[in-house]
Amino acid sequence: MKTLLVALACIAGALAVPVNPTGEAPLWTRSGQWQGDIVLSPEQKVAIRSGRTGLINTYYRWGDRTIPYKLRDGDFNEAQAAIIRNSLEEYNTRTCVRVREATAADRDWVLVTREDSGCWSYVGRQGGQQQLNLQDNQWGTCLISGTVVHEFLHAFGFYHQQSATERDDYVQILWDNIQDGTAYNFDKYGADLISEFGVEYDTESVMHYDKYAFSKNGQPTIISIRDPNQSLGNNRGLTDRDILKLNRMYGC
Repeated sequence: MKTLLVALACIAGALAVPVNPTGEAPLWTRSGQWQGDIVLSPEQKVAIRSGRTGLINTYYRWGDRTIPYKLRDGDFNEAQAAIIRNSLEEYNTRTCVRVREATAADRDWVLVTREDSGCWSYVGRQGGQQQLNLQDNQWGTCLISGTVVHEFLHAFGFYHQQSATERDDYVQILWDNIQDGTAYNFDKYGADLISEFGVEYDTESVMHYDKYAFSKNGQPTIISIRDPNQSLGNNRGLTDRDILKLNRMYGC
C-alpha cells in the first residue's frame, strides 16, 4: 500500500507540472532568425554584439509615422490578403501611426511575402524595399491577427518585450528548460540599446514570448514572478501598453 501511495504521489506531482498544451513550437520560433523572427541589419548586429548604442537610433523610424506595404504578386489569395489587411487596421484605428498599401511615390516600403520560412521581419525602417514574411501552408500559418500585428511591430521598430532591461523584475527565465543552443534568444539589452519609452513592462504584450518559447521538454522556459501560472504574451493584438509605447516611440 505504501508503495502504491508513493507511486500515486509521483504521478500527481508529474501531472501538476505545467506542460505546453500543444506539444508543438510556434511557427515563429522555427524561422531560424534572431530571437525566432527578427532579421537584423549589419549595423544592428554590430550594436547587439558590441553592446553599443544603436538600436534606438531614430534612423530606423518611418517617415510620416506610416508604413507603406505591398503584398507580393501571386503570394496571397483574396482570403489571405483580407486577413492581413483586417489585422493591420488595428494600427489605423487604435494608434497614431498608420499602415497603408504602398504607391509608386513611396521610397520605403514593406514587401509582404508568403515563403515557407516562417514568420519574420526586419526591425525598423531599413530603406527602400524590406521583406516581411508570413508563411501559410500545411506546416503552419502566420496569418493570425496577433502574429501579423507582431511582425509589423518589429517593422515599426519594436524588439521582444522580454529583452527589456528590467525584465528580471517581472519574469523568471528557466534556463534548464531551454533548447540547447537557443539561450541567446533570452538575452536582455541595456537601456543604451533599447527603450521602453517610460512604459511599464507588459507580460501580456503581443511582443512577449509565450511561456513555452524554445522549450526542449514541453515545460515553461519563462514564467511570471507575480503569478507563475499566468499566460504570457497574446496572439490577439495590441495591448494598451503596446499602444502607449508605440505612440511615444513616434512622438504622437
